Amino acid sequence: MTEPNRLTLSGVPDHQPAAGGIAARARASATPQYLSGLNPEQREAVETLDGPVLVLAGAGTGKTRVLTCRIAHILSTGRARPGEILSVTFTNKAAREMKLRLGQMLGQAVEGMPWLGTFHSIGGRILRSHAELVQLKSNFTVLDVDDQIRLLKQLLAADNIDDKRWPARMLAGLIDGWKNRGLTPSQVPPGEAAVFGNGRGGKLYAAYQERLKILNAADFGDLLLENIRLFREHPDVLRQYQHRFKFILVDEYQDTNVAQYLWLRLLAQAPSKPGVPLSSVIPGLAASPVIPGHAEGVNPESGDKEDSPRDSGSALAAHPGMTAQSPPKNICCVGDDDQSIYGWRGAEVDNILRFEHDFPGAKVIRLERNYRSTGHILAAASHLIAHNEGRLGKTLRTEDVDGEKVTVTGSWDSEEEARAIGEEIEELQRGGHKLNDIAILVRASFQMREFEDRFVTLGLPYRVIGGPRFYERAEVRDALAYLRVINSPADDLAFERIVNVPKRGLGDASVQMLHDHGRKRRIPLFEAARAVVETDELKPKARGSLRDLIVNFDRWRAQREVTSHTELAEIVLDESGYTEMWQKDRSADAAGRLENLKELVRSMEEFENLQGFLEHISLVMDRDGGAEDDAVSLMTLHSAKGLEFDNVFLPGWEEGLFPSQRTLDEQGRAGLEEERRLAHVGLTRARRRAKLYFATNRRIHGTWSTTIPSRFLDELPAHNVEITESKGGSGWGGSSGYGPSRFDNVESFGSSYTTPGWQRAQANRARGQRGGNGQAGGGFNESQSPFSGSRSDASGSRSDAPGSRSDASGSRGEAGGFSRSKRGPMTIEGELIAKSTGTISEFSLDDRVFHQKFGYGQVVKIDGNKLTIAFEKAGEKKVVDSFVERA
Repeated sequence: MTEPNRLTLSGVPDHQPAAGGIAARARASATPQYLSGLNPEQREAVETLDGPVLVLAGAGTGKTRVLTCRIAHILSTGRARPGEILSVTFTNKAAREMKLRLGQMLGQAVEGMPWLGTFHSIGGRILRSHAELVQLKSNFTVLDVDDQIRLLKQLLAADNIDDKRWPARMLAGLIDGWKNRGLTPSQVPPGEAAVFGNGRGGKLYAAYQERLKILNAADFGDLLLENIRLFREHPDVLRQYQHRFKFILVDEYQDTNVAQYLWLRLLAQAPSKPGVPLSSVIPGLAASPVIPGHAEGVNPESGDKEDSPRDSGSALAAHPGMTAQSPPKNICCVGDDDQSIYGWRGAEVDNILRFEHDFPGAKVIRLERNYRSTGHILAAASHLIAHNEGRLGKTLRTEDVDGEKVTVTGSWDSEEEARAIGEEIEELQRGGHKLNDIAILVRASFQMREFEDRFVTLGLPYRVIGGPRFYERAEVRDALAYLRVINSPADDLAFERIVNVPKRGLGDASVQMLHDHGRKRRIPLFEAARAVVETDELKPKARGSLRDLIVNFDRWRAQREVTSHTELAEIVLDESGYTEMWQKDRSADAAGRLENLKELVRSMEEFENLQGFLEHISLVMDRDGGAEDDAVSLMTLHSAKGLEFDNVFLPGWEEGLFPSQRTLDEQGRAGLEEERRLAHVGLTRARRRAKLYFATNRRIHGTWSTTIPSRFLDELPAHNVEITESKGGSGWGGSSGYGPSRFDNVESFGSSYTTPGWQRAQANRARGQRGGNGQAGGGFNESQSPFSGSRSDASGSRSDAPGSRSDASGSRGEAGGFSRSKRGPMTIEGELIAKSTGTISEFSLDDRVFHQKFGYGQVVKIDGNKLTIAFEKAGEKKVVDSFVERA
């Protein structure tokens, strides 16, 4: 019989197993609390402190927790003091959150972490310490965008460059792009410099930088560009910071641009020997810090070979820190190559894909256990993103239940789509779900307008995240101000808003004169202006401009009686010069503003007259709940990164809209893969339900187009997807130009919809399938608005020059990395249908017909397959015969 354990005088049991049990409990109690609850992969990422580490953290896998615990582990184990850790984030909010979490983990406020912040805040701190070395003083000013544009306007005026033809805002965007790629004025390729000011872009950039030095100022891009120059020209300063930082941690590494990449690579290498010029051991560094390929605006493929241009010509390729004798220091980059969605603003997914090449011997740790979404959502997202070639690869998993399948719902048009989503949200609300847990994520901002109107009709509270609500956007408010003055000449606030928009030479002094005259006479501003133009109080130019404006308003009011309010809006925007103002504006957001104006005109069609529309707008603008109110979140997919909701609605999954045709045309396969990553981000925002929608017909800024389901839908796994019927009133009809799609099976929607439009769509499908040419479904087509004169794409990105267009269903061929079959578009160009195909119509003159949108009418003219029809309510319109049927 075994003797019971006896304690020795020292209190330690003399039986080894018992002693081991106490020791185990002692060790457990000594385990830092911040390590408890970490899964094995997370703990490995926290405790692997030596050498380069890449943590591939999928969506919802606890990335921030790992990064924060790693810092806490470094500090608690004494491997470094707070001032020896460089921790870089992308936003000040992320930096504050990390400091707060560290304080909670370590049981005290985090002090002495001076190098925890954003790229630019840390770069600015370094720059102030060595400002004299880059021809600045330590108290230099960081210019905001407005100051930057004012300075550029001065330089344009000094160089006799027309600011209207070559806007300062456009030059500011070019300079920012060059700085994001690490390019100084002498390194800007001549071809890029030539795109502005007839080849004077590079010269203006140099003059701008010289002027900044005179003003003792820097802009946002200089905070990193001047850091790179500082480190390149002064190796002793670089060595100082290389010695200082024992550990480097980087968040969201997939979103770094070239300048951020170069800055990190310099700091992440072991210090070179004193007295050895950096340029002598890093070939090409003194001449060009930018990576070849990037300098020409090329998005490198992820599969670069060892002897690729980036390897041989990179400023950092031959850094001594990359040799076996002086390995890279302890750098840990956390990111997700599947969530790199900011290529349009300079982010290079290639940076994270090449981490193991840049840091030989790096350890890659994959965080694949998702704590956010259910099994079906993760399976769908993982299967979709697996179609990308440029990725390191990981598969998200969960130990949670499978939950509900991802649903895919087709609708006849975008209006039905909005109705269906509105009804589903109401159903969720009745089931006890909070509106704060519901989000609608759109690919392009113009999609929001229909949802906003629908929510106002239903009385559903909503908030727009990442931007103003549609009717609160500046260009929309300007257009509404014109319409308000037409409707009510006494609307002083509206008249004051647009009296000098576009600019008419009526400054503050002129407007004040109108105010003074109006107060004295007790009349509205408009009547005061009518009186003032008959006097000599204003200068001739201003008086003439104001007189023309008054004449225009009088004419527009007269036209109101005989013209539809939608046509009147187009006339006003054209004749006032407001549309032309944005057409000539070359800033990045000008195209989006033109799109919003077209969508505004589109939104007016639902109302009988201008008065009814303006009353509706007042209801929309009046609804202004606080941020704490329970409300549906409405935002673009780009704005949704980092957020999560129980229920996520993803409308607009159609070719040309998502993936964006503009992105495909400009970037080919690289653009397609970024669009797919955007889809992956959208799906993984959902915790419990992900609901995808597509429409067969969508009106984009005045243009009705027959669309086809997004290729991303066919890339979803069938086992995890459920096809449902629209709750908005009908089903859909169409066929894919990319071969048979399982979403083409209309019967799977279980719809018994039998309207004439539905029957016509079914007949079109049948004809297309018999012909076998892939043309039954029509194509996503872009065309000019009747009043804008310029073309914009579905994604909301910058359009080409006025009058240009690209075949939205076209093929990029081998150069683009994919091929698409061309298809015959069936497109209503605003109120007009696309050009005749030359075929003979089956209709005859005087035939009575029915159109889904315009109602009943009579054929009055035939031009091939294009009919001119006098509709009973809509008036005379031109339509393609396939859109009508005999009544």
